[in-house]
Amino acid sequence: MKNEVAAVVGVGPGLGAALVKRFAKEGFTTIAVARRASSLTSLRGGDAPVILYDCDATVPEQVERLYQKIQSDYGPLCITVFNAGAFERREVVETDPADFERCWRIGCFAGFLVGSAAARVMLKQGHGTILFTGATASLRGSAGFVNLAAPKFALRALAQSMARELGPHGIHVAHVIIDGQIRSERYQHLLAERGDDSLIEPDAIADAYLALHRQQRSAWTLELDLRPWVEKF
Repeated sequence: MKNEVAAVVGVGPGLGAALVKRFAKEGFTTIAVARRASSLTSLRGGDAPVILYDCDATVPEQVERLYQKIQSDYGPLCITVFNAGAFERREVVETDPADFERCWRIGCFAGFLVGSAAARVMLKQGHGTILFTGATASLRGSAGFVNLAAPKFALRALAQSMARELGPHGIHVAHVIIDGQIRSERYQHLLAERGDDSLIEPDAIADAYLALHRQQRSAWTLELDLRPWVEKF
């Protein structure tokens, strides 16, 4: 019998990598998806193997091929995480229309493509989990963050609509708001200012995603927000 499959779309060195490693450790056949996933060779190491799959999630044909391959080659699609995003901080009057559209395509349109393709596979199975990674900008649009808030607001709406449509068919859809900065090399300097646990540990986020997948369907979560205990909100 084929193993259950976890596919993470939008894998980089931070949260995406933590999710992939967590699912692989749990025994899922794990697929790490990114435009240049084949360059993420460090994910191949360790006791749990990971499949690297190059895919531009803004291109419908590429997304369809990904999920067709999962269905035909790897086994039951157990969980999909949409973790892709793009952001360029600009004031509204300085925002280039092409940059705005690019951020929307990566942060929202790609989420629609991934969510709908995964749903078609899962509807045939009668079960599965689809998770979307959100941010503080999913709830409020701050000055200078139009390129992030617009797609994140829309992604949250997509998750809500999908949850209401797909829940009765046995598919759990949830949206996770990451309200804080994830620990990475980029934000290491903040530790000296704020303390050791002022940044969200990517492994802790991955634990929360796995817990969402394992929820009993009589108590499914639609939206979960995660933040460091010192974060003001």
